[in-house]
Amino acid sequence: MPRPTLKGEPASIGFVVESKTGKVEYESPYVPRDQAWIGKPGRPWNPGLVLYALADDGFAVWDPARNYWKCRGNIDIQDRVPGFVFSAREVWDGLQILIGERRTLVCNGLLVDWASWIREKGEDARRMGAVLPLLGPTVGGRKLEVGRGLARLSVNDARDIPTLHTGYGQEVPILHASFGVRRITTLAYMLSWAWREHRIAAAQLGEAPSARIVLLFDEIEAHLHPQWQRAIVPALLNVVRTLTEDAAAEVQLIAATHSPLVMASVEPLFDLEEDAWFDLDLENWAVVLRKREFVRHGEVGNWLTSEAFDLEEPRSLEGEQAIQAALSVIRDSHSTEADILAVQRRLHAAGLPDIDPF
Repeated sequence: MPRPTLKGEPASIGFVVESKTGKVEYESPYVPRDQAWIGKPGRPWNPGLVLYALADDGFAVWDPARNYWKCRGNIDIQDRVPGFVFSAREVWDGLQILIGERRTLVCNGLLVDWASWIREKGEDARRMGAVLPLLGPTVGGRKLEVGRGLARLSVNDARDIPTLHTGYGQEVPILHASFGVRRITTLAYMLSWAWREHRIAAAQLGEAPSARIVLLFDEIEAHLHPQWQRAIVPALLNVVRTLTEDAAAEVQLIAATHSPLVMASVEPLFDLEEDAWFDLDLENWAVVLRKREFVRHGEVGNWLTSEAFDLEEPRSLEGEQAIQAALSVIRDSHSTEADILAVQRRLHAAGLPDIDPF
């Protein structure tokens, strides 16, 4: 939870939302005695199903069928769970939360749910099997696929563990897969689980499932091979369409990234009318958020020298410094042959070969 750094000074978090009903301005002040940010009274806006992938491999889910306010008569009653927040471990092993005075299991976790879906061979297994290949890369000419069965890790472990069929021909228990594969798998599971539970809850309430989905990602490229970084954003948009089976579903993806491959991957998709990218910079010891003009740079290395990453050269630090020294010699009309030879040696030491374009 963020807290103000200047003790005793007023602090607030504010934002403006442009919605179909007009502009909505919202401000939440910080109350030191409550150690909390206080929201406005009254019913909040309903953004649809929200899934937030945290940087520490945890997740948070807000479901309008399970987390939105209830209405008793004509009176709003705010007694629902405000959202489901999973640690990285709880994604795998399940989440229990306190509802009223009772600890309630709200999610069985990836291992139990997925194994159960595989045994049942029903719609849930089909959905997980369809989502996983969309998110994963192509390795050895084939996509990441669900394995043919369940595995045991040892004679002392009674759990049935789902397996993956990898591009190199092996059935690997998911707990033995790489960080990148596990991240993709947890993402596939949380997307499938959140949509599944939303549909079940909506049916119990006699309501239609939401057509609006918001996906939030912090460090979207975390643990992912460059092949996956280049494909993750297009894949996520395809996955949501696959899950909802609704071409009219409104999907908003908000992702933070430090990867030029992620930026390059959205070039074919970027719509100037609907999409935007924002740049965070540090200026005078203050963080500034700016909406930037989206320019297609083509090669991934060109993104490194753009406003997104602010590098002088798409090279090693030594290479960049050597080139700056060489440019200084070129611009100086008093440079001697010794200066030129010295900078030539420095360029070679930095790893620039004779055929380098510079």
